[in-house]
Amino acid sequence: MPEHNRYFLGALQGRQDLISAMQSKRIILMYISEVSGHRSATMAIEKAIRTLSPKCEILNINAFNYTNPISEKVINRIYMEVIKYTPKIWDYLYDNPKVVKGLEKIKKSVHKSNSPKLKKLFNSFKPDVVVCTQAFPCGMVADYKKAYGVNLPLVAVLTDYIPHSYWVYDNVDYYITPSDDVSERLVKKGVAASRVRSFGIPFDHKFNQKQDREEIFRKLGLDPRRPVILIMGGGQGLGPIKTIVKSLEASRYDIQELIVTGTNKKLYSSLKRKVRRYKKDIHLFGFVQNIHELMHVSGLIISKPGGVTTAEVLSARLPMVIVKPIPGQEANNTNFLTGKGAAVKVDDPGDVHRIIDELLGDDKRLERLKLAAASIAKPDASMDIARLILNA
Repeated sequence: MPEHNRYFLGALQGRQDLISAMQSKRIILMYISEVSGHRSATMAIEKAIRTLSPKCEILNINAFNYTNPISEKVINRIYMEVIKYTPKIWDYLYDNPKVVKGLEKIKKSVHKSNSPKLKKLFNSFKPDVVVCTQAFPCGMVADYKKAYGVNLPLVAVLTDYIPHSYWVYDNVDYYITPSDDVSERLVKKGVAASRVRSFGIPFDHKFNQKQDREEIFRKLGLDPRRPVILIMGGGQGLGPIKTIVKSLEASRYDIQELIVTGTNKKLYSSLKRKVRRYKKDIHLFGFVQNIHELMHVSGLIISKPGGVTTAEVLSARLPMVIVKPIPGQEANNTNFLTGKGAAVKVDDPGDVHRIIDELLGDDKRLERLKLAAASIAKPDASMDIARLILNA
């Protein structure tokens, strides 16, 4: 056989072996909290990987629950109480250099105690790559790699517009950030630029797909001639939603409200009892799987600025109104969005109707918000992240 043919066949076989390896990769995705943007992000990444490489074996787990099932419930409850009733405490704790330094020994001790469980998991599943959408499991895996001298590719996916210090570890191979701004700030914290990719926040690709607006209007019982406003507070239905709905009663426009309460059954029941008393046309939902449809027929959204929700809203080019964001990640996400001209911030929930009326009466301002959203949207984030993982 001629030498050049032998070379060609060898190169072809090498390429086929590489493709086969990519198709059969074993991947662990880690998040914390069942109803959270962190989990939504891993679900979006998993869906994208399966689209590109159906033969991959994927384990998508709640890392906190796996390593500390009792602590998870306690800490989640404390976190929710702090966020609801004493947000200033969270503001102090969030990315505070003194707190980060003070927690270093405790963090290392927790990571060390969790290492045997990780070792058992990794020995059993034998992953080719680990992907984390929250800083706790990322740090845990990074310290595990260091302690055991393991050369296991680790990908950190940031789901908020702030690269806080709890993310920074030497043993992270790739950092995926929401934007170039965040990437630059991460590099300033000491992360090598070669390890950073500004791919965006991962979200389900269905938000990018074309929808039949007329069919959705018909299915939801909405009038396409009247303004539609989507109101939500993340998967857990948090935020001053009742005050927002009450304020919108004073709007001079004949608006239609789509209110999503998520897993907040108390909020759903409370609003359900009051719906008949309201003058506005209100459509109430609990936890739903068709947020993409609700966004598609809405002209405005009033929402918490969670990272994944924000990515979905930007992709939909939907003008966003943020009401009383909590300190920490929400405040930082809000600063990013308002700084880019893609959102409007309202400090007093009682003033929402005034802002909504101003926006509905100013088509040019609404268009500027849409264009700003489109300019910073990363609609291909999930697919771009999936490709990097498959090549890691």
